[in-house]
Amino acid sequence: MQPNGIFPALTTPYSSDESVSLSALRENVCRYNETSVSGFVVLGSTGESVMLTREEADSILVTVKETASPSKLLIAGTGAETTAETIERTKRAAFLGYPFALVKTPFYYKPVYRAENYIRHYRAVADASPIPILLYSVPQFTGITLETPEILALAEHPNIVGIKDSSGHVHRVGEVVAGARPSFSVLTGGAAVIYPSLAVGARGAVLALASALPEKCAEVYELVHSGQHEKARQLQLLLAQASKRISSENGIPGLKYAMDLRGYRGGLCRLPLLPPNETQKRSISEIIHQLHPAVARV
Repeated sequence: MQPNGIFPALTTPYSSDESVSLSALRENVCRYNETSVSGFVVLGSTGESVMLTREEADSILVTVKETASPSKLLIAGTGAETTAETIERTKRAAFLGYPFALVKTPFYYKPVYRAENYIRHYRAVADASPIPILLYSVPQFTGITLETPEILALAEHPNIVGIKDSSGHVHRVGEVVAGARPSFSVLTGGAAVIYPSLAVGARGAVLALASALPEKCAEVYELVHSGQHEKARQLQLLLAQASKRISSENGIPGLKYAMDLRGYRGGLCRLPLLPPNETQKRSISEIIHQLHPAVARV
């Protein structure tokens, strides 16, 4: 079992008092179950994981595990600032039945971190983890980029089975695919580069955008694997625009608004994140209408 295909990075819905709405989460997952996405990433950046308590995070892991179709592969975000805490969270995810863990880079003390810090961190986590782990490089949030040499060094560990690379750099995807063992899964985190990443050997993608547009994101993957490259390229161009307007310009609040337009339970984020303004909403609704004409413009 390898993480291949398209994985929505699940959002965390809240009630009006900012408490986690597990009922809304179940509703979303039930709808995603009916799409052709390969599985779900839980407690990633898009899930506002850094804004959740440990108890809330636990309840989300349990809810998704209970609700997800058995055919969907589950990946739990377990990265923390210390190696010991990361190991504890990873063991907890394994106990709850998650087959893979996604481990982001520690970042708070980045001025003194070097490649060796990350290599020792990830090897220690992989040694202690009862489930396979995926590296998670997300420089737009952490300020840390896992470069090709350390990725390839870590790919030699038998319990490190892949990476989610959210840098958006297709050349790094190609370098890792070329240099790592064939079973190592490279997943892009960039909705703007799904097609070129697949073209150079990525196994799939973990995408915030797939929480609002799961069918279209999965369609790119399916078109590539059926050899329909021109159709895949054309759809990729539209998804690149959607990614820019929804996520790049407006972050998780924009993504949740796009979900609302599609009939998912998006809603508000926790403060200090703010909802999109009316101009931003119009821009988001325009691109959603372009991809799904049944959705009316705002």
